[in-house]
Amino acid sequence: MEINPTINNKWRFCTFASFIGCMILLFCMNQGQERVKLSTLPTMGASMALYNDSDDQHAAANTQFFLQPSNIIEYGKVVSEEEAPESCNIFDGKWVYDPMTSPVYNGSQCPFLSDQVSCQRNGRPDFEYQKWSWEAKGCKIPRFNGTDMLERLRGKRMIIVGDSLNRNQWESLACLLYSAIPSSQAQVQVKSGVYKVFRAKDYNCSVEFYWSPFLVELEENRESGSKILRLDKLSYSATKWHGADIMVFNTGHWWVHTGKIKAWDLLEYEGKLVEKMKIESAFEIAMKTWAGWVDDNVDKNNNTKVFFRSISTEHKGKQWCYNESKPTMDESYAATFPSSIVEIVERTVGGMRAPVRYLNITKLSKYRRDAHPTVYTAKQGKVLTPMQQRQPMSFADCSHWCLPGVPDTWNRLLYASLVFDNSTDAFIS
Repeated sequence: MEINPTINNKWRFCTFASFIGCMILLFCMNQGQERVKLSTLPTMGASMALYNDSDDQHAAANTQFFLQPSNIIEYGKVVSEEEAPESCNIFDGKWVYDPMTSPVYNGSQCPFLSDQVSCQRNGRPDFEYQKWSWEAKGCKIPRFNGTDMLERLRGKRMIIVGDSLNRNQWESLACLLYSAIPSSQAQVQVKSGVYKVFRAKDYNCSVEFYWSPFLVELEENRESGSKILRLDKLSYSATKWHGADIMVFNTGHWWVHTGKIKAWDLLEYEGKLVEKMKIESAFEIAMKTWAGWVDDNVDKNNNTKVFFRSISTEHKGKQWCYNESKPTMDESYAATFPSSIVEIVERTVGGMRAPVRYLNITKLSKYRRDAHPTVYTAKQGKVLTPMQQRQPMSFADCSHWCLPGVPDTWNRLLYASLVFDNSTDAFIS
């Protein structure tokens, strides 16, 4: 039987069209699956994560997804680099009253918090200072997610080195992580103010604090009794910094102390003792000593992440912290800390070979004169007596911060910097 050529051509066309239709259907189904994956992203209050092929493929809030580096994940929304804002400065923004999600933890959940920062335990009657959240301009900051942070720390060491304000930050981070896991899975050592450590057993990770207010060595001469600050020799604890995967440093506050609270009698540089030197000159030498160590010792493959935290604002004088209960938005407030010290930090960090992220918490802390311990604190290891509390001019602490409180936001921004790992705004350029 002879087949009609017209019918044969129609059959070929139908076959080809069916094949093209199947391909289109398979493509649409695949795109649908990708949309389902993205719809499972954590929402507000959970973790936001950015992954690419080179990242550690950790689970974020029990969700795993992997995207090309050209994508930015923002609370479930996928934005191409072309559509994304040119910059996202998480350190520029405002405080927003947020009683539904702040604070992240209750201070009573963390029995190891020191009396110095346990304001509620010391009798502070108000709670409003705990209920404010930092909101950046032009971008979303992920909420701190303790489980996701622990995943990012799995098998790693994190060190926090500096003065008592960095100890304040360590206590905050330790509490944020401690409250995210069963207490039986945590080990916390806090006997000394010089060294503190939090360990999460199931995650095989540690967060360690080393007290070193100058980052360089301060030693008392046994013969003369003089305290010598060695500008070109790192702190004794530097031998313990080696091998850490994440490092957070600070210094500055102790350099500007004068009179009876000045920490040193003599400075030492290149083997010579010096009685007098401009503070800026001494500070810059010490910063270069620290920077040289980081450049020489930090992982050359950039696996180690280094942060330098900026000055934590004190509230003294006209902007005194006592009896304040809510943030101030007074832009006219000028911190009394010497700008020359800040400039030296930024110049040093900007000139280093190793990439150092600048955790610039100065502005956001400036507005929070309500969040200091004031008279609900401890001095020399003892909680203030009722009589001392009635003498705020002599005893109020306007330097450190209550916990829960402002340092939780510092750690939220530290967490965000790890999430946004490619953010250029966290760097000094």
